Amino acid sequence: TADPKGGRIVRAAGGAPSGVLVDTAARLVADKVPVPRPEDRDTALGEAQRDLLSHGVTAIADMGTSIEDWQAFRRAGDGGHLRVRIVAYADSIANMALIGGPKPTPWLYDDRLKLAGVKLFLDGALGSRGAWLKAPYADDARTTGLPLLSQTQLGNLMSRAALDHFQVAVHAIGDKANAVVLDAIDELSATYKGDRRWRIEHAQIVDPADIARFGQHGVIASMQPQHETSDRFMAEARLGPDRLTGAYAWKSLAATGATLAFGSDTPVEPARPFLGMAAAISRQGADGEPAGGWQPQEILPPQAALAAYTTGAAYAMFAEDRLGRIAPGYRADFLFVDRDPLTADAAQMRAIHVEQTWIGGQLAWSEKSGEEDAPKPAEDTDSSPPEAPGEAQGR
Repeated sequence: TADPKGGRIVRAAGGAPSGVLVDTAARLVADKVPVPRPEDRDTALGEAQRDLLSHGVTAIADMGTSIEDWQAFRRAGDGGHLRVRIVAYADSIANMALIGGPKPTPWLYDDRLKLAGVKLFLDGALGSRGAWLKAPYADDARTTGLPLLSQTQLGNLMSRAALDHFQVAVHAIGDKANAVVLDAIDELSATYKGDRRWRIEHAQIVDPADIARFGQHGVIASMQPQHETSDRFMAEARLGPDRLTGAYAWKSLAATGATLAFGSDTPVEPARPFLGMAAAISRQGADGEPAGGWQPQEILPPQAALAAYTTGAAYAMFAEDRLGRIAPGYRADFLFVDRDPLTADAAQMRAIHVEQTWIGGQLAWSEKSGEEDAPKPAEDTDSSPPEAPGEAQGR
């Protein structure tokens, strides 16, 4: 079987498939897997919500929402079982239009669900050498990665979404992919004015020459600190020592004026915000290595790390008028934890224990009793923004 476009069948020395399928090649198997039944999706959503709530996650961006996913969210909302807040980004332009029609949906179910935009993929992962690099891989000079779209295709898809005011999120891991997305944003910003909040998902490897460009056009750097601790050995092998300066460059990107929005990329990494915060403030693994942190110039102070998981994440989803802070008029989503994350060191941060999770002023999960009463079914009406907020009263 020939390698499909945008993918690769990894082969052993004799040419036989090794069992590893890279990027689009995975569809050769995935397309044969039986489609989950609606009740399977409903069960999975319930289990996922329990896991998220037990670790203090109150809102999530669902990157790559299919129509089947959306219907599962709607069934949960209709039945009063939608607990976490979900901001969805469709998995294609076709599903974006199918779900949203002429524009993003309003907030539904008491601010628990909306479709904001679309998720596009420009390249693959660094580990599989699918990330699109400007220069060949240090450990495989035969390749620079696997672009999944041409620059023209990317621009056309972004333009189609922006035309109807859908937010655009683009997966870009390699330095070439990030540069191409930034080029597209430069070009499209001349046509599509206003507050667009173009999102670059991951932005893992950025050419230092391109970092300043994140401060232009309101670009969101949507990043996952847990990737740095999981990937550092692999990143060193793939890039070599001379190209690590722009790797997982949180502090440098924030210094340009770009908004940092932190998450987990679950299920690639577990949805554990305090593990991510520990990585952000130390750039060390759970073993405390390396001493002083990996590329320590990118370490963030605790306040900045917490902001990226709260106010920054809410802003990245056009939800800063109702989520991400404790303030008058906001949605009263908060946690009880067993220590102050702003005074914890990295080891203490990893050990933070969530005791209760509250959503909308209601107890949604408790370690003593598990899941609490579900929210009541809400009408499918647009939820108007709250009154202008006062100053934050706490964290």
